[in-house]
Amino acid sequence: MHHETLDQKPAIQTIAFGTGTCALGLALVAATSQGICAILLGSNEKALAGQLRSIFPHAILRKAGKEFEETLNHVVEHIEMPTGALALPLDVRGTAFQKRVWNALEEIPAGQTVTYKELALKLGAMAQEIGEACAANAHAVAIPCHRVVCSDGGIAGYRWGVNRKRLLLWREQEMFPNPQSLFAKTAPMRGQAPF
Repeated sequence: MHHETLDQKPAIQTIAFGTGTCALGLALVAATSQGICAILLGSNEKALAGQLRSIFPHAILRKAGKEFEETLNHVVEHIEMPTGALALPLDVRGTAFQKRVWNALEEIPAGQTVTYKELALKLGAMAQEIGEACAANAHAVAIPCHRVVCSDGGIAGYRWGVNRKRLLLWREQEMFPNPQSLFAKTAPMRGQAPF
C-alpha cells in the first residue's frame, strides 16, 4: 500500500496580513512562515482582502497584530522608495515560466524599463506570455512588473491600475533621471525623439 498520496495533500496554511497607507493608496501585505506571499495595491481594504482570498482560497487568513507592523512599514517604505530589492524574504508561487519572468523583472533597476517584446526575446517567449506572467504577479513593486512597457513606450495594463503604474514609473524616473537600458541600447534623453 502506498502512502505517498497522504504526503502530497497540501497543508492548510495560515496567512497573516495587514494594510498600510502609501502614495499609491492602500498596500495589503500578507505573509506565510516562508515570507511575504502578497503585496496588493488598492483603495479599499475589504476589496484587497477579497483579492487575497481569491489568490489563496484554501488558506486561513488572519489580520496581523502589532508583531507585523515592522514588516508592513518596511514594505510601505520600499513602495515609497524602491531603490533596490526588498530586504525581506518573499514566498513566491507560480509556474516555472512565471518565476522565470519574475526573476528577470527583479533584474530591472528602478528608473529603467523594458518592453514586453524585449523581455520575450530575452526569455524565448511571446510578448503576450510576458504580459500574462506580469498580470499574475502578486508582489506589487517588490517584483517590478510596472517596469515593463509597450514597444512604443506606452503604458499598458497593470494589475493594480494603469494610473498606479504611471505614477510608479514617474516617481522612479524622477529619482533616477538618467537610466541606462537594461539591454545596452542607448536610452533617449528627455525631450529627444527616440529615433
